[in-house]
Amino acid sequence: MTTPADMSHAMLIAILMHHGGAMELPAGAFDRDAIGGLDGSFHAIAMEPLPGTGTIRISVQPRPAGDDGGITRI
Repeated sequence: MTTPADMSHAMLIAILMHHGGAMELPAGAFDRDAIGGLDGSFHAIAMEPLPGTGTIRISVQPRPAGDDGGITRI
């Protein structure tokens, strides 16, 4: 079973590999206000295929309240 943590890790690796294996970010990118808490747990990742382009949009979305967060396949 794929977990949200597994998907987050896979997306991070895909993004980094697409950018040559590394990216430079300002140190402030990891501030609590920037990532929504110490571990980013107030945010979720959305992945959606873009029709006819062969690409996928990865975006940050607010995490649903309670235990409703997880992987949803459309």
